[in-house]
Amino acid sequence: MRIDVVSIFPEYLAPLELSLVGKARAAGILDLHVHDLRDWTTDRHRTVDDTPFGGGAGMVMRPDVWGTALDGVLGSIAAAPAAPRPPAHLVIPTPSGAPFTQRIAEQLAGEQHLVFACGRYEGIDARVADHYREAGVVVSELSIGDYVLSGGEAAALVVIEAVVRLLPGVVGNPESLVEESHGDAGLLEYPVYTKPPEWAGLAVPDILMTGHHARIARWRRDVALERTVERRPDLARALDPTLLDAADLDTLSVLGWEVRDGAVQPHDDGL
Repeated sequence: MRIDVVSIFPEYLAPLELSLVGKARAAGILDLHVHDLRDWTTDRHRTVDDTPFGGGAGMVMRPDVWGTALDGVLGSIAAAPAAPRPPAHLVIPTPSGAPFTQRIAEQLAGEQHLVFACGRYEGIDARVADHYREAGVVVSELSIGDYVLSGGEAAALVVIEAVVRLLPGVVGNPESLVEESHGDAGLLEYPVYTKPPEWAGLAVPDILMTGHHARIARWRRDVALERTVERRPDLARALDPTLLDAADLDTLSVLGWEVRDGAVQPHDDGL
């Protein structure tokens, strides 16, 4: 996979040299490039923004500067590049975007080329996203949460790490991806423990010390269901009833939930 990130603060992306993403780069699994948007400006002040049409606070990032930069990174849409590039997917982090989820991370992990446009100030002129969509580029405007940051760099770091760790060969033990929170099971992950067996007066649950793998798996599943019901009832409601076994249903019943009318819901929901 190739990833390009365009920002007016390229130094902000330094953490991409670290941890799993840095190792993926060193191993040749990931080809990552960070670009300074101001390199595509033409005035001596290296201007990238201007006042908003219609008035209002703040500044808006100019579409002409972004267009020149993205044409260079994506491959010019005005004329075919000399060497064909794999199709690029343009990702624009923005608080007004669609919520970023594990499912979207999995989809992005299947792409060959991702380009991140990190806005600042009041954001990037809306015509930039419209222009590239009309030109046939896949554009995703994504939000990592219901809050506002000063720019898209932190969000880009989040999305890139979530995507890159899913690439084959990045995580040492692929099995560690199977039972994570927000995985295919739709549950939050169960709690994990390591040595020492007792710490600060707190002991590791006895079941984990038995070596009985089937019972441990059942305990972990039950605790995952409990966590999901308590912390993310929205995820509990979204569970596929056809994927729940009899033991799951018993656990949900103890927690005050059931499958009714083809959906997982609390006993007293709507009653």
